[in-house]
Amino acid sequence: MATESDQRDRGFDHTEIEPAWQEAWAEADVFRIPDDAEDPAYVLAMFPYTSGNLHMGHVRNYTITDAFARFERMRGEEVLHPMGWDSFGLPAENAAEERDTNPRDWTLSCIDSMREQLTRMGFGYDWEREVATCDPDYYRWNQWLFERFHEEGLVERQGAELNWCPSCETVLADEQVEGEDELCWRCDTPIETREMDQWFLSITDYAEELYEALDDLEGWPNNVREMQRNWIGKQEGASVAFEIPGYGEVDIFTTRLDTIYGATYFSLAPGHPVAQEIAEKNDEVAEYVEMAAAADEDELDVTSGVFTGEYAINPATGEEIPVYVADYVLTDIGTGALYAVPAHDDRDHEFATAHDIPIQQVVEPTEDADIDPEEIDIQEAAYTEDGVLVNSGEFDGLTSEEARERFVEEFDGEHRTEYNLRDWGISRQRYWGTPIPMVWCDDCGAVPVPEEDLPVELPEFVHTTGNPLDAAEDWKHVSCPECGADAVRETDTMDTFIGSSWYFLRYVSPGLEDAPFDSERASDWMPVDQYVGGIEHAVMHLLYARFFTKVLDDVDLLDGIREPFENLTNQGMVLGEDGNKMSKSRGNGVSPQRIIDEYGADTARLFIMEAAQPEKEFAWSGEGVRSAHDFLQNLYTLAVEYETGEVTTADGGSDDDAAIAEYVAREIEATVASATAEYEDFRFNHALQAVRELVSLLRRYREVTVVDPETFEDGLVTATKLLAPVAPHVGEEIWDELGNDGLLVEAVWPVAETPEGHILERRLIEDTREDVRDIIETVGIEDPAEITLAVASAWKHQVADVARDAENVVPAVMQNEELQRYGEEAADYAKELAGRGHVEEFLSPDREQAALDRAAWLIEREFDADVTVLAAEDAPDDLASKAEPGRPAIDIAE
Repeated sequence: MATESDQRDRGFDHTEIEPAWQEAWAEADVFRIPDDAEDPAYVLAMFPYTSGNLHMGHVRNYTITDAFARFERMRGEEVLHPMGWDSFGLPAENAAEERDTNPRDWTLSCIDSMREQLTRMGFGYDWEREVATCDPDYYRWNQWLFERFHEEGLVERQGAELNWCPSCETVLADEQVEGEDELCWRCDTPIETREMDQWFLSITDYAEELYEALDDLEGWPNNVREMQRNWIGKQEGASVAFEIPGYGEVDIFTTRLDTIYGATYFSLAPGHPVAQEIAEKNDEVAEYVEMAAAADEDELDVTSGVFTGEYAINPATGEEIPVYVADYVLTDIGTGALYAVPAHDDRDHEFATAHDIPIQQVVEPTEDADIDPEEIDIQEAAYTEDGVLVNSGEFDGLTSEEARERFVEEFDGEHRTEYNLRDWGISRQRYWGTPIPMVWCDDCGAVPVPEEDLPVELPEFVHTTGNPLDAAEDWKHVSCPECGADAVRETDTMDTFIGSSWYFLRYVSPGLEDAPFDSERASDWMPVDQYVGGIEHAVMHLLYARFFTKVLDDVDLLDGIREPFENLTNQGMVLGEDGNKMSKSRGNGVSPQRIIDEYGADTARLFIMEAAQPEKEFAWSGEGVRSAHDFLQNLYTLAVEYETGEVTTADGGSDDDAAIAEYVAREIEATVASATAEYEDFRFNHALQAVRELVSLLRRYREVTVVDPETFEDGLVTATKLLAPVAPHVGEEIWDELGNDGLLVEAVWPVAETPEGHILERRLIEDTREDVRDIIETVGIEDPAEITLAVASAWKHQVADVARDAENVVPAVMQNEELQRYGEEAADYAKELAGRGHVEEFLSPDREQAALDRAAWLIEREFDADVTVLAAEDAPDDLASKAEPGRPAIDIAE
């Protein structure tokens, strides 16, 4: 599929080659994976929400997975690399409202647009496995899984506070509440808060495993695991009861039971039952509880609270302490009640200071602590570390750890583990989502829809002020599946996270009609080997997917698969050229479509992958884009020039030609080894830099001598293969230009090991070239004629070898019988090495000379001067004496 001669003269035309090769891949069906594949490499990007347009974040995400999938495929792996659409959700409903259409038509048009854009980028997906969460064939299984969870006792109905618009008569998502005045996005009416029953999944039943299993996710970034740990919020502590006369005993949970003697007040969350009971008798408390209920979380003030007039009895001291209602105590954290120790807790201290509550120290630092007990002023700030007890009666002198254990028994407490994690509320009062498959019957209550009646499909969209499903009268009214009486459907839809919590399993068998996925195949193909997506999904999506996977294993839909994603990469953000996040409001966004139109998909892919490691953010650069495009054109042109005979070649040649060819061959082999390792480790930018260096070397090789055709073509083919995962269209064009059979996408990845000592050789050559540059610049040599390099004497290498392993360098060197004959010279050099504190590894003198001989042509080419490499014994004494291992002496003559 090579281009015509006039086209070749001006380089490739991306508008011609990219669609041509995409068609060739489609015809060859290279990205389809058969159902009988055994444990393929599963490479997956988080599927996109169907907004209709790809942005640069999408392009980066999908380029990463496509490059890795292509890399694995060329290495002989069967690869599962699917794509689908996270296509339910509020944005589509809002868009339909604004455009006077319906969410389904809007969403399907977005999918068509995005599929076309992904195809134009050359992404190699198995499109036969495409899924869309808004498809009834997909969300049927959301409903089926909901009912399985229900059978397992993992579905509950609980009350929850929701945003309510009295004008639209509907519940609003947080995103639909606008501005500081909290107005409805649609009608600008101030919202209210209502308590309404909602459906919840009991994720808390899995809190312990979700927490502990994070330690085993070694292929996940540490920051993501830490974010999940913090979200789950496991705390080991104890519960004890405080009596509030007239209201009974109130349980508290604490991780610092050692501080109980320092409790100077008791605090209840506004939503605690006892707080509600007190409010019925105390107007001031009632007013505060009502105010706190209406406040947003970001409005909470640690010092906000009200004294109830009641007192709690401290079980440790028997003393009465005042009871407050305070909004820094949360109803759904712990028990919604706590004893407060302002001397040893920052929030308690701030509250106590504001309300003039006594502060009593009961823990001070241990003798070996970094802080002197006399330096602590608990009236100014809380001391929150463990220590030893004081002012705690007979328990003074116990360590905090000893006291915590002892006090559980002393005060009738019990050891307990608490989690911040709360059950997952999945009810959404909006249209564009999976209908919850329940029917409400006056006699039978909530009844699941029979499996044979699934899916419960969405009715036609109705523009209404309230919940569209509630307004769909014909759809809503049904017979009870159990008793046949008149009943109504549940009109809530599911959280969109339901669809994304198991979609990676549906890819395994997307057309399966009698189950959500093929359990045997999923158990063989899972977990996902490499998952890539944004850090914004580090908690909720990943946590829910982990929860679903564990439940599915427990109900025998999976066989021993407890975690969905073995390795996780969170790609960094693409910033505008101004260094800020790309956004329409800043006017710094870059359209992927514009880049594709102007430069081609391969240029966009190459620039994105060269700019930074996947997890790092980087700023878009027009100069970088042009550099990527120029590089691809230059490589293509070099291949065309070789194929058309414009590169002078000759078999055999002089000894110098052979030495240069050997150098190039070693660099090709080393590039394969290093680039392969970088691809494996997801350091694509390092791999691509190695390819650039190889291509630059081939150009210099071509310019400096008659090239060995086998070596030169091997370099071109190798560079093309190593570049193929990132720039596949240009890669195919070059592959075809060079006369290779078949498609590059199906070619075998090159295999090589880094030549022995090559890293040391590269360091030697680069250091030497840099030293030559420095001398020429410092001395002001305008036209160097000859450069002489002298390798260090063998005895200096031996001194360096001894020094590298010696604790006392000079004695070790002078005790060496072979080195003693060099007397003061060896001693002086040993002292110099000892002063450096670190001695690097170097090549032997013979290998150093051989490496410099092979690379002499590079120095000659760069400085347009003859280069001579001498062993120490062949060099003038005054030159040889300046040489060191790894740093040859240099003489430059004009």
